[in-house]
Amino acid sequence: MTAKPLSDVHMQVMWNRLISVVEEQAITLIRTAFSTSVRESGDLSAGVFNRGGQMIAQAVTGTPGHVNAMAEAVGHFINDIGRDNIFEGDVYITNDPWKGTGHLLDITMVTPSFRGGQLVGFFACTAHVVDVGGRGFGPDANEVYEEGIFIPIMKFVERGQVNRDLVNILRNNVREADQVVGDIFSLAACNETGHRRLQDMMDEFELADLEELGEFVFKRSYEATLERIAALPKGSYDNVMRVDGYGSPVDIAVRIDVADDHILADFDGTSGPSPLGINVPMIYSKAYACYGLKCALAPEIPNNHGSLLPFRFEAPTDCILNAQRPAPVAVRHVLGHFIPDAVLGAVHKLVPGKVPAEGAGALWNLHVSARPRQGEHRPADGGQRAEVLLFNSGGAGARQGLDGLSATAFPSGVHSMSIEATEHVGPVIFWRKELRDGSGGAGRQRGGLGQVVEIQATEGHEFTFNAMFDRIDHPARGRDGGEDGQAGAVLLDDGTRLASKGRQHVPHDRRLVLQLPGGGGYGPRAERDPELAARDLAFGYVTED
Repeated sequence: MTAKPLSDVHMQVMWNRLISVVEEQAITLIRTAFSTSVRESGDLSAGVFNRGGQMIAQAVTGTPGHVNAMAEAVGHFINDIGRDNIFEGDVYITNDPWKGTGHLLDITMVTPSFRGGQLVGFFACTAHVVDVGGRGFGPDANEVYEEGIFIPIMKFVERGQVNRDLVNILRNNVREADQVVGDIFSLAACNETGHRRLQDMMDEFELADLEELGEFVFKRSYEATLERIAALPKGSYDNVMRVDGYGSPVDIAVRIDVADDHILADFDGTSGPSPLGINVPMIYSKAYACYGLKCALAPEIPNNHGSLLPFRFEAPTDCILNAQRPAPVAVRHVLGHFIPDAVLGAVHKLVPGKVPAEGAGALWNLHVSARPRQGEHRPADGGQRAEVLLFNSGGAGARQGLDGLSATAFPSGVHSMSIEATEHVGPVIFWRKELRDGSGGAGRQRGGLGQVVEIQATEGHEFTFNAMFDRIDHPARGRDGGEDGQAGAVLLDDGTRLASKGRQHVPHDRRLVLQLPGGGGYGPRAERDPELAARDLAFGYVTED
């Protein structure tokens, strides 16, 4: 482009247009996906990258764990495929937890974008699929090899030709073949939509490549982020959060060091690795640590290579947040989702009054394997086998001036699946899905409420489920005198208590009851506005007690 007096304005217009391109990319994935985790919950990410694999723009639709991890993942694709082996019409795939987004259930796909025969950039997207074989979506494995099929970075499509051998291998190694294979083609279609819209944009603005626009985006974002960092008091600030873990508690320890041109988050002091699948690869830990820092310190600056550059991360190699292959990592989201609250606890010491109290944090993902009963109880029509995945959220922490959000997925940002859509997928029925009275921590501002979910197999069926829940022994802590949120519980409808993690059976005549944790309160409860307290009681948000 030729420099003109309004070139900065012109660049900003193109930047905004590029964001709309990747947003349409993400929406395409939602509209074509087979799995409820994608089409109903938005558990995905999408973005556009320059020739060097640096993220220029991301879609607003999606989760920070996917987006920020994917920002690093594209570089791995370029290195492993090799620049001399990148051709027009290619599509690349992986679910490598250490080079993708942290566990085998996330499929990441990267598509090179060519213009006039020349490589101009890449489109990338990630989605959580319902099954990858192995033990299924749960924390009980002792090695990643048990957790499902591992797809190294490879070509899904080469010069327009789909790798049918890979499709056949996948189809014969997963329980829900149509959903999984369908989602993979949806991911490829998502990138193709991004590529086509980019070509339209480049035609309109007469662009030969994305390099000048990318440099504009990176420079402005980097400088704006440094400006926010420069205004902060320099020094070190730490925090420790204890959560349930699997079999023994886990401490997430973090120290943030604020310098003139960067912020370092160091997780030295965090608990060691687990023998079970709650470990977190560093690529995912960095993604959520960066999200916590950006939310608090530079929330209005778009997410891209430039705005991420000033944030640095370290963790010992023997730390549960820096798991080394072949550690089991299937439910890496449980600890990963606690990282932003752990980081925000340190940020609170840096800039008091800016961050919320702790929330429920980790999603209460419920993976159900429903099966027909056997023998004389077998349904006349043979029944249905199905893998059913449901995302549930507890309460978020209260903020300095506002109550916490109820049943809200922070930090993941995903939606809860619609009950009607979930019941359509498999032989299950939901008897209750409602806010959990009194679960938010008391305070000047009340913590967000958790919810109660009650589920049962339909007539002639029974199910097992993989529990991957937390905040049962260690509830969300209040802040500045606010009280803790209520802890969660996993029960049968007869009151039998179940474990918070691991594979368990629910008899055909029993219902599974999940009581999700609430968020912590903010400030002393004696300072609660009487009108708000009365409203809480009237709406059933709190009990008489």
